[in-house]
Amino acid sequence: MNRKIPILLAGLGFLGGMVPRATADEWDQKTIFTFSGPVEIPGQTLPAGTYVFKLADSSSDRSVVQVFSKDEKHLYGTFLSISDQRLRPAGKPIITFDESAAGSPEAVRAWFYPGDDFGHEFVYPKPKAVALAKANNTPVASMPAELAANTTTTATVNEPQVTAMKQAPLKAQKPTEEEVEISEVFVAQASPTDQAQIPAELPQTGSPFPLVGLLGLLSVGAALGLRLAGARAK
Repeated sequence: MNRKIPILLAGLGFLGGMVPRATADEWDQKTIFTFSGPVEIPGQTLPAGTYVFKLADSSSDRSVVQVFSKDEKHLYGTFLSISDQRLRPAGKPIITFDESAAGSPEAVRAWFYPGDDFGHEFVYPKPKAVALAKANNTPVASMPAELAANTTTTATVNEPQVTAMKQAPLKAQKPTEEEVEISEVFVAQASPTDQAQIPAELPQTGSPFPLVGLLGLLSVGAALGLRLAGARAK
C-alpha cells in the first residue's frame, strides 16, 4: 500500500470516487477544498462538501490547523500537525490521504499550500493512528487518546485545549503496533525561514595553508618591488 496518495487539486486527481477541488490564498494559507465523497480528519468524518482549511490565528505557533464550513461560520475542529516535506513545491494546493479499513473514507494525512515544499501533517489520536499505520504500512504521528475531544471544538480557537495538545508527548505508531518516539521516525525539518538565516560565524571550509602560501608570494613581491625601487634611485 502507498504511504501517501498525492492529489493535484484542480480536477487533476481522482481517489476512490472522490474528486477534490481547491483554491488558496492569504497569509493564513486559507485553502478551500471541495470533496465529492466523505473524508476523515482527526476525531470525525466530513461529509462530501466544501470546507475551508487554514492555519489558526492564535498565540500558539502555526502548526495548528483549523477546518471550517464553506461560509466559515462553523468550526469542525482544531488540529495539531507536524511538518511534512515534498521534494518540489507544487503550483496548486495538494492534499494527501491514508487508506482506511474497508468501507471507511480515506483519512487526510497532509495538506500543502501552493508554492510551499513544507506542509502540515495531521496528528491523530492514538487508536486511529495505530489503525492507519497498519492499513498503510507506514508510521503515523499520534497524540494521547484522551485529547481526541480537544480537536472537535465548535468555538473559536480554544487556547487551553490547543495548549494541552501542544504540550502532550507526541509519539509515532508503527505498522507493527510498536510505539516509538516521534523523532525516531519523523525527521525534524527546519522551516524555510530558518534555512534562510545566515549563520553568525561562517564555517571554516579549507586549510590555512593556501593562505600562508599567498602571504609568502605577497612578501616576495614586496621585496622585489623594493629592490627595483632602490636600483632606480641609484
